[in-house]
Amino acid sequence: MPKIVRPENCQPAKTVWFDRKKYVTVNFLVQKPTNVQVDIQETKIILSCKDDDDNNIYNEIEFYDRVQKNDSREKVYDRTINVLIRKIKENVAWPRLNKGTDKPAWLSVDFDNWRDWEHEEEDGQAEFEQYMDMLSEMKQKGEPPSMDDLEFDSD
Repeated sequence: MPKIVRPENCQPAKTVWFDRKKYVTVNFLVQKPTNVQVDIQETKIILSCKDDDDNNIYNEIEFYDRVQKNDSREKVYDRTINVLIRKIKENVAWPRLNKGTDKPAWLSVDFDNWRDWEHEEEDGQAEFEQYMDMLSEMKQKGEPPSMDDLEFDSD
């Protein structure tokens, strides 16, 4: 793959991302992208393209952690370049996309797709334990009362 060179006059694409157990999804928001080049490396991603106004778009992001570049994919849509990036360390949450603690103004979390998956199994386990406790309490109370002494109208 040819090396992507940063264009002279360029601007970054607005970028949103979200985290999952095995993958990180990054969406570069570009209107009608053309000449799209995406270079996914173990430690960073580089995007270069042009938008519908013929502006040069360039983003370079150093990842929070290493990724599996051969198991990562990108797909170009009319308004988005979607990149699915496979983590090397699965089940480890990324608190941010980029390596440094500074956050570029063009990068934000995709809250529409964000889920706190770290505690999903724990929450399910807690619900299950609560249900089991409720069942054991019901058993401890003994047999249900007999209702033989109730009078019924038999009309």
